[in-house]
Amino acid sequence: MKVLITGKGGQLAWELVRLAPQAFEIISVGREQLDISNENQVVDFIDSTKPDLVINAAAYTAVDQAEKDSVTAYAVNEHGVKYLAQACKKINARILHISTDFIFDGTSTSPYQTDAKPNPLNNYGASKLAGELALNEIFPQASVIVRTAWVYSANGNNFVKSMLRLMQEKPQLGIVYDQVGTPTWAKGLAQWLWIIAAKPEVTGTYHWTDAGVASWYDFALAIQELGLEKGLLKSAIPVFPIRTSAYPTPAKRPAFSVIDKTSAEMVSELNTTHWRKQLSAMMDEIL
Repeated sequence: MKVLITGKGGQLAWELVRLAPQAFEIISVGREQLDISNENQVVDFIDSTKPDLVINAAAYTAVDQAEKDSVTAYAVNEHGVKYLAQACKKINARILHISTDFIFDGTSTSPYQTDAKPNPLNNYGASKLAGELALNEIFPQASVIVRTAWVYSANGNNFVKSMLRLMQEKPQLGIVYDQVGTPTWAKGLAQWLWIIAAKPEVTGTYHWTDAGVASWYDFALAIQELGLEKGLLKSAIPVFPIRTSAYPTPAKRPAFSVIDKTSAEMVSELNTTHWRKQLSAMMDEIL
């Protein structure tokens, strides 16, 4: 099976490539090789390479920047998905598309089901929802949408690596405690995606994060604790819980974005692992 992975250089694409089953022929491309917001490029590339499966890990993910640059956010997150869907439909190639918890508004008090009503609070979430809608309209019979959240890995820039750096540079930190979700190791998401890649009968929308619940403050405390334990940090600094209102950002974020993974676990026969265990395993990789 020939698999095209977009978003090369990103955390998920990196994990997908290194975990790819040997039976699959992998084509991994970044924006330099394939700008998914360029319709002609997408058509020509898909026509020439003729993949059996496309895993779309490319996205405009600068949440705050999207408030000022919605044109680019929609070009990648909506139009790019539309062009990929049309090109895949033309050659009958399956597509797995990565979406986000940010399509929800955070007013729920229980984990969001896959069929929960979307209501994004910012341009990033709205553009990702638009991409979902485009894919479902064009090619629902051979596509999978997987929503995830709070992704990190040993590769690239992310909250874990930022915290480890700041905890060595700053005398203290204030971290938001009133935004709750679930951290997700990109490696675990990649493992789930490869299982689904081998199940061509699977279509529809699924959620995948690690197990458990955390605030950004909880996440930061775990990073410091494990960092000290593993020798990635030399000493502890005070970490204080702060309200979102004390750390204003251009984009509004959901206060609660825990998503239900039940159907994803059932279809893959893979159970989620608690986020703290996953965090420990990822930090072992950067020792």
